[in-house]
Amino acid sequence: MRVLSKETHFRFMSRRRAAAVISALLIVGSIAAIIVRGLNFGIEFTGGIELEAGYPNAVNVDQVRQQLAGNGYSDAQVIFFGTQRDIMIRIPPNESVETDTLREQLLDVLRQTEPNVEARSFSVVYPQIGAEVAEAGSTAMIFVLLMIFIYIMFRFQWRFSMGAVAALVHDVIITVGFFAVFQLQVDASVIAAVLAVVGYSLNDTVVVFDRIRENFLTLRGEAPDGVIDRSINQMLARTIITGVTTLLVLTALLVLGGESVYSFSVALIVGIIVGTYSSIYVASAVALEMGVSAQDLMPPEPDPELEELP
Repeated sequence: MRVLSKETHFRFMSRRRAAAVISALLIVGSIAAIIVRGLNFGIEFTGGIELEAGYPNAVNVDQVRQQLAGNGYSDAQVIFFGTQRDIMIRIPPNESVETDTLREQLLDVLRQTEPNVEARSFSVVYPQIGAEVAEAGSTAMIFVLLMIFIYIMFRFQWRFSMGAVAALVHDVIITVGFFAVFQLQVDASVIAAVLAVVGYSLNDTVVVFDRIRENFLTLRGEAPDGVIDRSINQMLARTIITGVTTLLVLTALLVLGGESVYSFSVALIVGIIVGTYSSIYVASAVALEMGVSAQDLMPPEPDPELEELP
């Protein structure tokens, strides 16, 4: 804490061109991975069967997965659903088998090791529902970016809006690209995580922008890149502490939360790391490249003619 309490003097903006190259490579690589490898969509997007089963005692989901794989259901997903005695089984759609028959087949497999297992619920998820989820998520993302642009423009200046939106697009593309590269499952929780990343990254960006605005108005003789560097250094301790504490919680969630929150945790961890980077090297750098200066943030001078009016 004593180290973080001292003001640093890093020249962040002097490295903005190198950072821009790194960001461009990451974005291009992410888009290429999304196009070439595609995304590993979950059952919410592809459709399938969901069976909620209850056991009289605590169950080992790894053993259930092995049991299902040994009976021809190698692509089945098994997660805890509520307590350690309840599980959710998800499998892709099988048009050759009726749903009632498939339900009984799954229960027969589970009852090989536990005769008293019960089916709590059984449902079919159709692909068109997944299309609606994807469309709603895309619409929400576009709406969020538009509202953020308007908010930053009115609170600060349109050049800051460009930087904020560029940083958020940067974060979303790289986070989704990470899932494409490693073929991690994308479900509804990942969409929620990406939207949460947008909020986290925006909060960090607004805090930095607010300090930049203050310093522009007080350090009028200093160059814009120097003002931005000083502002980022002044907020660096806060950025590091916030990011590290958040990552500690998410790491615990990743390790202890189980498979049901695995993709959600990974999306947040990747997004927060990328978002912390982008608030420095994307949002502020774009605003600087757009030519932001102290004159842009000066309050408008009063009209002399209006002042003379009674």
